[in-house]
Amino acid sequence: MASHVLIVDADPDDVRSMSEALTLRGFTVDVAPDGERAFEAIERRPPDVVLLDVAGTGPNGMEILDRIRASPQLASTPVVIVTSKSGDDDVLAGYKFGADYYLTKPVTARRLLRGVGLVLGREFPE
Repeated sequence: MASHVLIVDADPDDVRSMSEALTLRGFTVDVAPDGERAFEAIERRPPDVVLLDVAGTGPNGMEILDRIRASPQLASTPVVIVTSKSGDDDVLAGYKFGADYYLTKPVTARRLLRGVGLVLGREFPE
């Protein structure tokens, strides 16, 4: 069965490029433009991994990550932050809040697949 990814990102171009890279590798993808819709999507179909832009609208990404980690059903779900926030403080805060991996935009398909593969314990041929 294909791994299921939830992309939480309000930028349609970023969503399209990440979705394409993932679906070409056999992933199923759901998209939520903000935190509230992310939790609706999670309730409908829990993902195997969440790709989270911490600069989105609604609850900020760190609040979303905190809610995921506080939920007994979701706490072990891998979360990869994918964001334009690239400062040391931003990256360290992401890990402090419980991110499993941190990617900065613009992200290439190769780096995206490597990050997703690392948190899922899978390798993808280049």
